[in-house]
Amino acid sequence: MKNVKGILFDIGGVLYVGESPVPGAVETIAALQGRYQMRFVTNSTRRPPATIYGKLRRMGFPVEERQLFTALGAARQIVEEAGGRAVTILTEEAEKYFGPLHCIDTASPFVVVGDAGENFNYLRLNRAFRTLMNGAKLIAAARNRYFKDADGELSMDAGGFVTALEYAAGVKATVVGKPSPEFFRQALRSMGLPPEEVIMVGDDIESDIAGAQAAGLRAVLVRTGKFRPVDLEGAVFPDAVIDSVADLPELLEGDS
Repeated sequence: MKNVKGILFDIGGVLYVGESPVPGAVETIAALQGRYQMRFVTNSTRRPPATIYGKLRRMGFPVEERQLFTALGAARQIVEEAGGRAVTILTEEAEKYFGPLHCIDTASPFVVVGDAGENFNYLRLNRAFRTLMNGAKLIAAARNRYFKDADGELSMDAGGFVTALEYAAGVKATVVGKPSPEFFRQALRSMGLPPEEVIMVGDDIESDIAGAQAAGLRAVLVRTGKFRPVDLEGAVFPDAVIDSVADLPELLEGDS
């Protein structure tokens, strides 16, 4: 790949799956740090940014905290900058990250939905529905359909629940994580690079690949994580497909 100066990496499914690093991923990141501007972007919303960063460091990934961009952090920033509070459907850990911005008042101006795991229950969904019916704005930290779980199987992500709330309340969610173009633009601005000089490496054909291409980046699909062969049979065409992130240096050799 020619003229690459920056790389955006998805995290779950690309750098690790569950609690195990993808073979060769740690070494790849170490080899590329310093040669390219790098950011690590994730729609994972079960854990706050500090927890994700800590996990990466424990696995041996040589990343800096400033290089991490999360959908949960972007959602929190919207609520905070608006001076409001939010009814949330999140895990307990993610709700603690929202701190005083989190509430259960159905007169609140925001509803924030992420991957809540076991907290996707009728009580929380109905509270969010009532808040939306009172005029709140629906923020989807992410709306991925599924992810590859620690047991190696696919599990439902937040997307289906966001769609259910949209249908029931007759509203449209604002998506702040991938594939939102603004999420990619924020990462690009932090690197000071134009989109044509940056590539996205991900395992999600919709959020990672289509989202990045819509924002003007080139996109590399890895065959790890949630990748399925059927991903290559649709209307989205990655700029490159590699077996895993460990093959990225070879792909980039033509740029050196």
